[in-house]
Amino acid sequence: MPNDHEHDLQTIHPRCCPCGRHSQEDSSGIGRRDFLKTSGFALGGAALTGMAWSTLAAAEAAVPMTPSRQPLVVKPVFMYEIPHRREQTSWRSWGGIQTQADADRETANIRKELDKLQAEADFPVTFLPVLPVRNPKQISTAGDLATADVVIVYGAGGPQGIFDAVAKLGKPTIIFLRHRSGPVSLWYEIISPRYLHQHTDTLAVKGIDNGDIVVDALDELSWRLRSLCGLKNTLGARIIAVGGPNGWSTPIAPQLARDKFKLDIQTLSYPDLGELIKQARADRAAVDSAQRRAAAYLGDAGVKLETEKKYVENAFLLEQVFRAVMAKADARMMTINACMDTIMPMAQTTACLTLSLLNDAGFLAFCESDFVVIPSGILLAGISGRPQFLNDPTYPHQGIITLAHCTGPRRMDGKTLDPARIVTHFESDYGAAPKVEMRKGQKVTNIIPDFKAEHWTGFVGEIVDTPFLPICRSQIDVAYKFPDARIAENMPGFHWMTCYGDYLREVGYALKRVPVAWLDLGS
Repeated sequence: MPNDHEHDLQTIHPRCCPCGRHSQEDSSGIGRRDFLKTSGFALGGAALTGMAWSTLAAAEAAVPMTPSRQPLVVKPVFMYEIPHRREQTSWRSWGGIQTQADADRETANIRKELDKLQAEADFPVTFLPVLPVRNPKQISTAGDLATADVVIVYGAGGPQGIFDAVAKLGKPTIIFLRHRSGPVSLWYEIISPRYLHQHTDTLAVKGIDNGDIVVDALDELSWRLRSLCGLKNTLGARIIAVGGPNGWSTPIAPQLARDKFKLDIQTLSYPDLGELIKQARADRAAVDSAQRRAAAYLGDAGVKLETEKKYVENAFLLEQVFRAVMAKADARMMTINACMDTIMPMAQTTACLTLSLLNDAGFLAFCESDFVVIPSGILLAGISGRPQFLNDPTYPHQGIITLAHCTGPRRMDGKTLDPARIVTHFESDYGAAPKVEMRKGQKVTNIIPDFKAEHWTGFVGEIVDTPFLPICRSQIDVAYKFPDARIAENMPGFHWMTCYGDYLREVGYALKRVPVAWLDLGS
């Protein structure tokens, strides 16, 4: 009989995500499908069936799909009052808006500021006309407020009832106050005691807190809007799950993703995918296109081929199939289950390079169908407009942690292709996978979601090395500036999501509206 150590080794299966049987069963031995049936959870949501390659290819060719974020629609509300002199009594409140002429100038100034913000924004945003209001009833009669995703209230003056009327709309609200950027606001003085605290010692307004108050700084307003743009592009997002949705070590992850993030998960079965691949392989035009695009890809000076060319060509054909399916389903994101075995005999390659290509093209494409971590990638992509690197973390030590996976995107900044070696997928030593040489010195946001979708952790690190260890192919050593224990003691879940740039505050701001608790390890 094997000793205990041998038994442990036998239960660790050769996978990028070494979860073995734990991804399909809990400790009681109840299978994942049985658990979901008894719990009333749907395995895959809506199913994509009855598709033929000829129809998909024609539809995609007729209407080329350009993935893009939906713009955030923002309604600016300018609240003010016009005081009238009364002798021998206090007749005006604090504030620089004292006449209608003052109010008209401020309305024009708000529009000018927002036009500038929109022109400089690195996220899609649309500002509706500024609504000047002096009483709460004007809120209920403003028709375009219903079309807005977010309301910015400029609290120059006026009654608290205006805030209350806006709050009843149930939309995310930011309150902008002036100190030095223009006529000083009345609510610059009283926003905390009168509105947020409601004449008490604690926060007393549901859905708004100190993080929603901005004074003077347009950059502070901009990053909050960037965050909410990301949230808009996450909630209710449609994603195709090839082989069905899953969750690393927790079978309820897909349902939590539906409940918390309202994800519309559509399942494409492997039998249906296999038939589409078979039909695409029989389509001479599709095969020729895949071969041409593969040749162009390999002709890039930044790419070095270290596997068989046929695996790359097959990866491009698979990418074509996935793009066509997404176009048909009106989706811009997908994930693939059993990507380390089931897909290989069907596609005659691995999905690694295919997913990398899709991410570089502006889609979101995740391996492993792990809905513990996928919502974080959707949110971070919605915020940043950049591809995401779903990865396996290691153990933090001496200020460094290694992150690795075989599906690294090359266009991590959303613009420039990083160099890559095209090698085999590590565990199978088969197919085509990119070993992306991500940029040393690059700041990266790292998100660590938990299994229960209750609290996420994150930190900003710096890529200090891109080694080539005998592990998943795209590898980065990420350095951080706080004790190792700070990470080791705050590593819930398993998979991480990594993105070029620093977007921690945007992530935290969005999560409070889900709600999911947030911990910035660097703060």
